[in-house]
Amino acid sequence: MTLDKKIPVTVLTGYLGAGKTTLLNRILTGDHGKRIAVIVNEFGEIGIDHQLVVGADEEIFEMNNGCICCTVRGDLIRIVSDLTERLNDFDHLIIETTGLADPAPVIQSFFVDETMLRHTRLDAVVTVVDACHIVNHWDSHEAEEQIAFADVVLLNKADLTNDEELQALRHKVRSLNGMASIHTTRNCDVDLDSILEVNAFDLQQALAIDPKLLDDDAHEHDDDIQSIAFKEKGTMDSDDLNRWLYQLVQARGADIFRMKGILNLDDNARRFVFQGVHMTLDGQPGKAWAAGQERFNEMVFIGRNLDARELHAGFRSCFIEEDAADPANSKDVRTNDEITA
Repeated sequence: MTLDKKIPVTVLTGYLGAGKTTLLNRILTGDHGKRIAVIVNEFGEIGIDHQLVVGADEEIFEMNNGCICCTVRGDLIRIVSDLTERLNDFDHLIIETTGLADPAPVIQSFFVDETMLRHTRLDAVVTVVDACHIVNHWDSHEAEEQIAFADVVLLNKADLTNDEELQALRHKVRSLNGMASIHTTRNCDVDLDSILEVNAFDLQQALAIDPKLLDDDAHEHDDDIQSIAFKEKGTMDSDDLNRWLYQLVQARGADIFRMKGILNLDDNARRFVFQGVHMTLDGQPGKAWAAGQERFNEMVFIGRNLDARELHAGFRSCFIEEDAADPANSKDVRTNDEITA
């Protein structure tokens, strides 16, 4: 890459659990010949999204303890500034935002920061929409803004809904954004040529959506949404975990927007990667534990009206007896509101 060429950037957004990490994994493992650097942003105290990314050979930078469009935007600019000193090492930059990010302040960063303006080019805002569960989140300002500013929209999890609901969703998306290209997908299976190097972002179009886009106004979140995270040593029992999670989603699934975890299940040689959205649960083996590595179980819940103590008690009930009985294995349980159970 020549030094005068700007690095193309894809901003990957979408509400909690829509499938952003699934799409990112498809990009990183796709046959496109591009060297890709990735910045991952999380909402909450414990960050595990980087462990869900399978492209281990790529550059992965993680930011958490804040939203990329608010308190850690300075970190975003700093990381991108550092990357500009290594422009010959990669061809494309992907920024995966937290599901609670309003894309407007992220877009703003590319045009108000001198270094980013000189060295980067915002190629496209790609928004993943959960076709099955987005109906539960239309009251969220962020969900609508993510669609309104998109250049490409994926109506993901189409297999979990029907044609009538998909058609209604397509009309809703078009009412929010008349210009974006729309793709209906399952597991974010999409032609990568339709989302990378598409040169789709148009600043004038974005300003038409929000004339104050480049103004440095404060950004507000839905304060009712909380993140609760656990990180503890030990071994979890798969039968107990399945039983607890099934009972949990039956009782509280409507309030749990996102679940994700990296677990030491049955003392298996490989990590167990767990994800969930409302009533939908999914899990599979992940990377192998390194020899001699201390094994932790990390789990994050994001939603409304969550009880940290209740969740922690259920989480602890899934450990094998000798681990559950040892208080030294337990770390603080924290939410983004700094609640300790």
